[in-house]
Amino acid sequence: MKRAGFTTRWLPILLLLPQLLIIFVFFYWPAGHALHSSFFLQDPFGFGSTFVGLDNYRDLAGNKEYMRIARFTLLFTLLVTFFSLAFALLLAVKADNVLRGAKTYRTLLMWVYAIAPPVAGFIGLIMFDQSWGPLTRFLQSIGWDFTLGVNFRDTATAMVIVSVWKQVPVNFIFFLSGLQSIPRSVREAAMIDNRSAAGRFWDVTFPLLAPTGFFLLITNITYSLFETFGTIDVLVKGEPGNNPMTLVYKVYVDGFRGNDLGGSSAQSVVLMVLVLALTIFQFRLVERRIHYT
Repeated sequence: MKRAGFTTRWLPILLLLPQLLIIFVFFYWPAGHALHSSFFLQDPFGFGSTFVGLDNYRDLAGNKEYMRIARFTLLFTLLVTFFSLAFALLLAVKADNVLRGAKTYRTLLMWVYAIAPPVAGFIGLIMFDQSWGPLTRFLQSIGWDFTLGVNFRDTATAMVIVSVWKQVPVNFIFFLSGLQSIPRSVREAAMIDNRSAAGRFWDVTFPLLAPTGFFLLITNITYSLFETFGTIDVLVKGEPGNNPMTLVYKVYVDGFRGNDLGGSSAQSVVLMVLVLALTIFQFRLVERRIHYT
């Protein structure tokens, strides 16, 4: 068997250089700058900075508000990840069984994927409008006086609903592809062994979707932590106040509004380390339980 190769070692380097340059400019350089800034107390007017060592990190550890936001971020991430995966899996299973109008059904479900997070937040703002929002009126009809931007619980609920709605189509596409990749012979054998549709799903289909589900678990956690920024910013109307916020949104509020560049840099470093540790934990421990076929 003939092995493909390059005639010169500089050609693969030149081919990789543009991608490596993009990674350096948009990831390594900002991460290094944030790490450096986290050890300084920045002058709010930009006239200089003072080295304070680990004081910014100590302030975070003793800040009750930061701990409260961290707990809310954890809850928000769990809720968005769980419901996004659950609803997408349910829709994918139903779509996989549709015979007539399947293309139309799948297209309608995937349209939301093209909507940017700020646009999704704006749509949520309309749906939960206090005066004429259809979802607000529905909730009021069942006795829930929903007040977006005023009540902490109501605003958090809207954030979760809009974030889940935005992410479901992405998960739906992957789950549907995973379902359609399962061999028909396996499904027919499962139908012979188990007459229960629910039993066949949990015993055969769900384990075969494990690699897809593991990949989506990581992407959904990352989405909940970072990519919901635009949605949250629109829903809280730029006035966080006592409204809920996530850790990544607090970095923006403290850094660009409070001009606390050192403190916000420390927060971003903590968030980066947290995500890195979570990813390593998932790949080292959780992936061992995943069987790829």
